[in-house]
Amino acid sequence: MFITVDKNMHSQETCFTSFQASIDEYALPERFTFPFYYEPHPLCLLAANELQYYLETQTEWQHNFGLTGDTDSAVGKMFGVLLVQKKTGEVGYLAAYSGKVADSNHLAHFVPPVYDMLSQESFFLSEQDEINVINQNIKKLQANPKLAVLKKAVIVATDSAADQIEAHRQKMIEGRKKRKEQRAHIESTMTPDEAKPHLIQLSRESVQDKNQLRDLKVHWDEQVNDAEQQLQVLANEIENLKNTRKTLSSRLQKKLFDQYRFLNTHGDEKNLNDIFNSATHPVPPAGSGECAAPKLLQYAFKWGMKPLALAEFWWGVAPKSEIRQHKKFYAACQSKCEPILGHMLQDLPMDENPLLINPAEGKDIDIIHQDDDILIINKPADFLSVPGKNIEDSVYLRVKQRFPDATGPLIVHRLDMATSGLMVIALTPRANKSLQKQFITRAIQKRYVAMLSGTLQDEEGMINLPMRGDPDDRPRQLVCHEHGKPAETTWQVIEKKDNTTKVYLYPKTGRTHQLRVHCAHHQGLKMPIVGDDLYGLKSDRLHLHAEQLSLSHPITKEQMTFQVDAEF
Repeated sequence: MFITVDKNMHSQETCFTSFQASIDEYALPERFTFPFYYEPHPLCLLAANELQYYLETQTEWQHNFGLTGDTDSAVGKMFGVLLVQKKTGEVGYLAAYSGKVADSNHLAHFVPPVYDMLSQESFFLSEQDEINVINQNIKKLQANPKLAVLKKAVIVATDSAADQIEAHRQKMIEGRKKRKEQRAHIESTMTPDEAKPHLIQLSRESVQDKNQLRDLKVHWDEQVNDAEQQLQVLANEIENLKNTRKTLSSRLQKKLFDQYRFLNTHGDEKNLNDIFNSATHPVPPAGSGECAAPKLLQYAFKWGMKPLALAEFWWGVAPKSEIRQHKKFYAACQSKCEPILGHMLQDLPMDENPLLINPAEGKDIDIIHQDDDILIINKPADFLSVPGKNIEDSVYLRVKQRFPDATGPLIVHRLDMATSGLMVIALTPRANKSLQKQFITRAIQKRYVAMLSGTLQDEEGMINLPMRGDPDDRPRQLVCHEHGKPAETTWQVIEKKDNTTKVYLYPKTGRTHQLRVHCAHHQGLKMPIVGDDLYGLKSDRLHLHAEQLSLSHPITKEQMTFQVDAEF
């Protein structure tokens, strides 16, 4: 039963939820969830189902998750459940959401924020108001009509200077050419004494042209400098305000991060600044500490509950750039949560990190073609192309061990670890140079086959969605029309069967996770590839295979095409 409480009166009783049905048949987790790659524990699934039912039926507050058709202003959210055990031995769960829901960070049943920066007692609102005043002043100055006039004056003066100086240079060139002809005529038709005054006059004309160019440059330098100085007065005013804003924002952020203090299994408390001080990026990203996972653990530690398992799921429509599926479970984010959870979960018995397990163990690489310069191999699924952060075993290492005398860099292109299929390996420097050129000019043709989760209506098409890495959650990729790199994929249906669609995919570019994102994103095919644990649902494997590879042999120039059918 969900209880309505005053936001300032949170206790373990107000946020702890007992399961509605008996859980006697369930075994409790032996270790806590590894939060960055996991399968939800059955009790977490049960808790999530209860929470989702509440979200579907509650009438206490309103938030547009985009599930009723109005998606223009919709904002989906990440929710989390934490399976906990009270000191009495009772097992239940806590619930939380990331950021705000219904414009509030205090809702009944959900744990409170670690620090409520929006409370009236917080310094945040008053200091943020000061920054907002500066923002308004910057906007006012940027909208000043005089600024546009002065910018135009600088452009006009600069263009006029360039035009007139160039015109005078052309005039000098013509004058020089004409004087050269006159000088030749004078020297060929007159005696030296007769020619002397004429030649002196030609020299004077040359000097006069140079002096006029000098004076012209001085004149226009003054005009341009005068226009730039007038503009700089306004520009400096704006820049000074921006610098003041930057200083105040940085000071406020540091002060705010000092207030976010997190407990751990030993009862030790650290603020965000101290936690991130030893991280790869020592400045906490905006929004750190507002995710569901740290909020849940903080509440559990504060009220003496034992954390047993964690699961987080997405509720609502996906953000425009990200791939999020309604009700799908997701791992904790890397940039914001990894340092925080590293502190909070210190020495807590935890599931093994599956990312440290070598997925290539027991697998072999099939060589499809071999000569003195290249190899064509068939890479198994779940096999790194190059050594990773924690695992060295890879295509590169296996080929290096098998061909120790190879002089080439070996790896010319890569396949995602989860993707199987054809790769070309350069055994010599000359082969590598030629293959690189073929990839750059897109002379190498690649065809992938994939199984999609759903039935496509159209038979073929093209996807053009620019992409970039997700700075908050590597290795995920985002669709970004502003900062992304161009990414283009052509697709063609092969077969439709049992609510799946088998397709050919032809990538024109080779962005990281391009095919996976283009298939799963709502602006792409809206259907993740079967087994995609990042953008869809995990299965036995990712059903994506580099089936066909066509290239020109780097030495013989023979056109070669290789094909290995997918095993799914």
